Amino acid sequence: MIRILADADALPVAVKEILYRASGRVGARLVLVANQPLGHPKSPLISCEVVASGPDEADHRIAEMTQPGDLIITADIPLAARTVEKGGVALNPRGTLYTRENVKQALAMRDLMSELRDQEIHTGGPAPFSQKDRQAFANQLDRYLQTVGK
Repeated sequence: MIRILADADALPVAVKEILYRASGRVGARLVLVANQPLGHPKSPLISCEVVASGPDEADHRIAEMTQPGDLIITADIPLAARTVEKGGVALNPRGTLYTRENVKQALAMRDLMSELRDQEIHTGGPAPFSQKDRQAFANQLDRYLQTVGK
């Protein structure tokens, strides 16, 4: 059975809704990991694990829980790298799939941008979550689930 672990505190509602539907459609176990209880559809496939408050508590728990073959939903590139290292695959809410082949490059770019911000060089932030992002996420999730479901 496919297991999806979601870094749920900052996930857009649209992404959560896509995950709920996908879980039911393919029979995937969905675990929302968050700093507070989250409402979700009643389903034996969907659960919420509440962790202590703190900026990286959910990330640490997800990394600890990750097993080979798990799909991790997160915008946090360091978490994506940690889970890929353990044999998982990470999917960003904007539709980028992180694997062994590309996560190190994404982490290096994230670190570079962080250094620039630390030097007070304005790099801008991410654009607001859009319909295009929602569609890219849904498409990538469907492609991934079809691939592992074969």
